[in-house]
Amino acid sequence: MLSDVVVEYLPILLFLIIATGLSGVMVLTPFIIAKRNPDSEKLSAYECGFEAFDDARRKFDVRFYLVAILFIIFDLEVAFLFPWAVSLGKIGLFGFWSMVIFLGVLTIGFVYEWKKGALEWE
Repeated sequence: MLSDVVVEYLPILLFLIIATGLSGVMVLTPFIIAKRNPDSEKLSAYECGFEAFDDARRKFDVRFYLVAILFIIFDLEVAFLFPWAVSLGKIGLFGFWSMVIFLGVLTIGFVYEWKKGALEWE
């Protein structure tokens, strides 16, 4: 009885052992192979505009938050287009015009933020 259970779960156990082994190899390989001398370009300031490994309590511009929030808002709203496009044949004319209104509001919001200069960076 016990051997039947072991035989049934053996493929799962084998899969877990192989997955754990492969993930361990993939995590440890860069530590063994990669060179560890970063150049000045790698240590320089990236997109955030201030130096890496600096004081974490340092104040920085609120426009970083604004750009991030605007990106998230418009990215999530665009994600609604995919299910709409897939089900367009089933939702009919009402669904089509509802999405046209949604896209109109989205476009008005985007034009408003563009005119206000929220996307500009000095």
